[in-house]
Amino acid sequence: MPSDYRLAPAVAARLLGGVLIGIAVMVFVATGLVIVLDLHSVVLVIPLVIGLLAFVAAAVLHQRRGWVVRLSEEGYKVQWVRGVGTDAARWTDVEDAVTDTVAGAPVVVLRLRDGRTTTIPVQMLAVDREQFVRDIQAHLQRGHGIRKL
Repeated sequence: MPSDYRLAPAVAARLLGGVLIGIAVMVFVATGLVIVLDLHSVVLVIPLVIGLLAFVAAAVLHQRRGWVVRLSEEGYKVQWVRGVGTDAARWTDVEDAVTDTVAGAPVVVLRLRDGRTTTIPVQMLAVDREQFVRDIQAHLQRGHGIRKL
């Protein structure tokens, strides 16, 4: 059975907060241009509308494609993570899964048979670390044909 793991609420809030800061900067710059160039104050509506559209687009994108890790019967896929390494592979290509710490943050490293790796920062996910590791192990065992009795 497939499993989707979404962004942790704190990470999503930080990302959407960044969008809001971008909107504030655009409005601030537009305000400066209105003052310096003696433009009509209606010009301020343009960055505000653009910013609100960007905010709504970010919220919709998070809602529809907000998953970070997708585990299926065939394999896994990771998105939205920089430095992940290999972002997708079949379970039959995975040699093992180990937990580690990178830059002080807990990660799960999926080591592939050809030497490549996938590094998944667990703090980005809206799930308990142990539950995530157990789910990966279960998918990996099923992918290798190991069935529990």
